Amino acid sequence: MTNQKPSRRDAILQALVEILETDPGARITTAGLARAVGVTEAALYRHFPSKRKMFEALIEFAEDTVFTRCQRILQEQEDAQVRLQQLTQLVLVFAERNPGLCRVLTGEALSGENEALRKRASQFFDRLETQVRQILKEGDIRQGLRPQPTANRAADWVMTVVEGKIQRYIRSGFSRLPSAEFEEVWGKVAEVVWSE
Repeated sequence: MTNQKPSRRDAILQALVEILETDPGARITTAGLARAVGVTEAALYRHFPSKRKMFEALIEFAEDTVFTRCQRILQEQEDAQVRLQQLTQLVLVFAERNPGLCRVLTGEALSGENEALRKRASQFFDRLETQVRQILKEGDIRQGLRPQPTANRAADWVMTVVEGKIQRYIRSGFSRLPSAEFEEVWGKVAEVVWSE
């Protein structure tokens, strides 16, 4: 198997993610990014007409990766509890493996950027919450697993844990891994979501 060199477009995005991970307080400029990639600013603009488009490409990568795998979980698993556990773990492991991207998805790296871009990033979590809610509703209908007190509230609990663990990961300088002690955490979440 040959090692393929990443495309210039991918190299630009990788450099952006690395800067977001290794220098969290840095202001991202196209000049600095061009230096990190080893190209001119003009070369950057040939691949991305704006910094906003670079951030949008990162968000799209996260959506494509997570929601493609989510669909696989839904196809392979029938049990709503297993589906929800695997989906939650998937998101936490994805976050763990993509620390710089976590800063984009939470909006932390988008301070000073266009408000529309911040809203675009928050759609990742909105879409995830919709999927969680759907799993809960299907579990109620197909298996009689009644989410407590409602599917909406139970989905809110799950998302609070997911987003909280990702925020803590960022705040800790990426040292407190989101998937740490997952089984124990999930046990408590499941108790709240499906309490009798």
